[in-house]
Amino acid sequence: MNRLSSAVPAEQYLADSQVLFYLNDAVTQLLDHKEEYTQFGLVRYFAEYSVKNSNHVLFRELNYIRATQHNRASFIRVFWRCFRQIGKSGDLLSVPEYRSLLQLLCPDFPLEAVQSASRIVLADNASDGLMSFSDFVYSFQLQFCYQEFLDSVQVIYQDLLAGKSPNTVIVPTSSSVEQLVSVATEESDREEQQQDAVDSSTLAECVDALCERFKHSYPSRTCLREVLEQTDKVSYYGFLQSLANHESINQTIGALPSKEELLVDPEMDQELDKLIAQISVSPSSNSSGSAIGGLKEVQRRASPRRNIHHRRKMEVESDGSTEETDSSEN
Repeated sequence: MNRLSSAVPAEQYLADSQVLFYLNDAVTQLLDHKEEYTQFGLVRYFAEYSVKNSNHVLFRELNYIRATQHNRASFIRVFWRCFRQIGKSGDLLSVPEYRSLLQLLCPDFPLEAVQSASRIVLADNASDGLMSFSDFVYSFQLQFCYQEFLDSVQVIYQDLLAGKSPNTVIVPTSSSVEQLVSVATEESDREEQQQDAVDSSTLAECVDALCERFKHSYPSRTCLREVLEQTDKVSYYGFLQSLANHESINQTIGALPSKEELLVDPEMDQELDKLIAQISVSPSSNSSGSAIGGLKEVQRRASPRRNIHHRRKMEVESDGSTEETDSSEN
């Protein structure tokens, strides 16, 4: 349904678009930091509180980032833009290293969310494996945007793996999944998941029933069926890997480009080219200092609300590495 259609009641439009949520947050932030905002005025504040270009999620708490699907997608996009140089350099990083990068954008980002994404990449084979940026970011996108749905699917998968018939499988509701998923996770840890699989058609039937009553976001049912129709048997992490690599799901979320364009960002490349040219014509200046200073300017342009929230400062160097500059936090 077109949300701009005159047939949509005003209350429904406000609920669907979550305008009131963002307006309330913008005013709350303004009141909490009103002494700072008087230095540059309300016009600039509301211009920089940009829900459209993702600035609003920078250096915010996890609860706020997870509050809406738009926030989750915005956070994925910010993460990609800040650290895509890691992919260009070909570096492989571990779970703690990816978590450190995420904490530069969200200080209370949990280790568990990064571990969940890594299990999709590594098919639950190793918790300390190294991952490429492209493999991690698409798996992280799936896990972060559809966490509640994937937790429910895991509960269903464990029931089928235990030999329950489709008629006795518990299809979790949004309220029950938090209690059930902890049990499923414990059972999963005792199984060698990569060697186990369930009937794809049976899982598809149960997942379709889940979608009928699920209140949180989930991938399109067409994509879910398409993935499950590709094979007779499927493992849980094999299913998630296929979803993470599904281009239609990626397009629906709208945070990341296609894999062919993942490492291409003309705007950022242009900024880096300017920086390199600046360094090359300044032989008397310190190269390292010039690079850091120039990239500070790039970061400032990309994150205009950094100083407002007093969050951890971050510098994304041209080779993809990061450097904390606020020594008072140590």
